[in-house]
Amino acid sequence: MKIGFIGLGIMGKPMATNLIKAGHALVVSSHNEAAAADLVELGASAAATPREIAEQVELVITMLPNSPQVRDVALSPDGIVDGARPDLIYVDMSSIAPATAQEVAEALSEHGVKMLDAPVSGGEPKAVDGTLSIMVGGDREVFDQVRDVLGAMGSSVVHVGGIGAGNTTKLANQVVVALNIAAVSEALVLAQKAGVAPDAVVEAIRGGLAGGAVLEAKAPMMLAHEFKPGFRIKLHIKDLANAIDASQEVEGPLPLTKTVLDMLNTLDAAGHGGDDHSGLVQYYESLAGTRLEDS
Repeated sequence: MKIGFIGLGIMGKPMATNLIKAGHALVVSSHNEAAAADLVELGASAAATPREIAEQVELVITMLPNSPQVRDVALSPDGIVDGARPDLIYVDMSSIAPATAQEVAEALSEHGVKMLDAPVSGGEPKAVDGTLSIMVGGDREVFDQVRDVLGAMGSSVVHVGGIGAGNTTKLANQVVVALNIAAVSEALVLAQKAGVAPDAVVEAIRGGLAGGAVLEAKAPMMLAHEFKPGFRIKLHIKDLANAIDASQEVEGPLPLTKTVLDMLNTLDAAGHGGDDHSGLVQYYESLAGTRLEDS
């Protein structure tokens, strides 16, 4: 399939690379010149605007920071809408507000474009190895048309409902991840303060109910104080803020999420917004006046 890909950041570039490896012909945005050049070396072509990309492909995929960027790429002059035709499919894989996904889908549908919202979970490592979890909202028949394409980027591709449902699911995912990172941070700092080696605690609890993906992926980063971003604190702030906005629309309480969001905002204000979200442990270390150390 000929695919347009817009958004070649930490996540987007490896996702686009995996599409090329799977045999798809790609047209990528030239906005990120270095990333676009790398993909052109792999066989992609580049175009200057979303309109130019949409005019020459069957499917457009975007992987962008937030709702305003998605709205701009899709609906602004020289956007996807200006290159639209009735057989075009648009899959937004960004993590945005569900209401924005619905708004963009409605606007594009007037031009015959069918849209899915398909945010991902797994961070940079899973983007690189093509094992992302992809949660998809939109028409089931459209989903079936692009499921194999999405499968080139993820090991789990699940249709969860109508347009916007993908991002609602992603917000739920981000709530679970954030609260788990906070719990791991809290527990390991408790161990440190009590004189028990945090790495020994991780080894002891990983086989029980406390074990899981967050503990396995994030505890080693906390113990090593290595916060190179797979998923930045700033981006998790954005997702939790979107979750709280969505919760207010449906009157769904998120008291723990609000607490963790406050912690992340404190770290961002202290200059840690570019850290991996496992850097949340630094909030607890600051409160406790300690630092995690291996035994």
